[in-house]
Amino acid sequence: MSSFTAEVLHPSMRAWLQHAFDAEASDLHLIDQYPPSVRAQGKLVEIASDPICERVLFDAMQPIASEQLLVQLRSTKNADLATSVIFGDQQYRLRINLCLANGAIGACIRIIPDRIPDFSWASFPEDLAFKICSFPNGLVLFTGITGSGKSTSLAMIINWMNKQGGNRILTIEDPIEYQFPFHPNSVVTQRELGSDVESFADGLKYGLRQDPDVILVGEIRDAETAKMALSAAETGHLVLSTLHTRDAKGAISRYADMFPQNVQNEVRSQLATILRAVICQRLLESSVPGEKQELALEIMFNNSAISNAIRIGKLESIDNYILTGRNEGMITLDESIKRLVASGLVLKESAARFLSDR
Repeated sequence: MSSFTAEVLHPSMRAWLQHAFDAEASDLHLIDQYPPSVRAQGKLVEIASDPICERVLFDAMQPIASEQLLVQLRSTKNADLATSVIFGDQQYRLRINLCLANGAIGACIRIIPDRIPDFSWASFPEDLAFKICSFPNGLVLFTGITGSGKSTSLAMIINWMNKQGGNRILTIEDPIEYQFPFHPNSVVTQRELGSDVESFADGLKYGLRQDPDVILVGEIRDAETAKMALSAAETGHLVLSTLHTRDAKGAISRYADMFPQNVQNEVRSQLATILRAVICQRLLESSVPGEKQELALEIMFNNSAISNAIRIGKLESIDNYILTGRNEGMITLDESIKRLVASGLVLKESAARFLSDR
């Protein structure tokens, strides 16, 4: 991964990034004919009044993106890269997506913290993390919309396993976000799509020959990757991955729907056996202006009732089983959000649009 100092950046890019860092923004959006904007605490905010022109944006990207990547952008219409930039004594990691819109170049820059957060900062329950880490094998899915903190939660869990020692951990990412430090008696191999491996499915296929205990798959996007993840989980590995779905039962439905109709019953039968948990995340605006967003979680553990519902395809009953599984640590997303409102961490008006039953 390349690295730059602030001094070599185009003046406009240097100013945009400095504003994003100062605002503790998660993303910087640079789109032709729009003012530069950042997403901070979940809200999109313009950081200048004048719109960007494509020529300035193209020049601003030159020190960061190689000529080869910019040529690729013109031919494939999309390009991804990961890099880091040093401002003073602070290093920031960037995940950049370049795209064409109306024929003009645009960029979304995700700002990744240099250090992996801890569970208390992220408000992620430690007992939930430790329970996930205790599974000797099986499949754990994290779901939620883009920007809901799935990658951060998974990074914290993997980092805890790494610290404990005794684990051979393989990650397949697009691109690599958090980098895991060395800890004695653990080995972490991070593979990036494009530069280290061709696809998530290939990463899983060849990863099984690398003696892993834990495999992190950045995202399950297609039937081939979904099939390999099931196979890895069935053969004694703990597989962690993400899906873009609204809730736990949606993750199960989405997983089966990746496959042809004639094998979906078989896939659900496999899921019923090897699925360990589904964690659905949402980030809600804090009741305190300017504070970081609050985390709401739907937690589903696969017990005998849920396993049977998955096997026979009665997914609509899963919400009730989550409700009756409170003593096992399960909770619905609605209940989690209501607790945030009751504790004063989130305003009722902000929470309402996330509730399935208002």
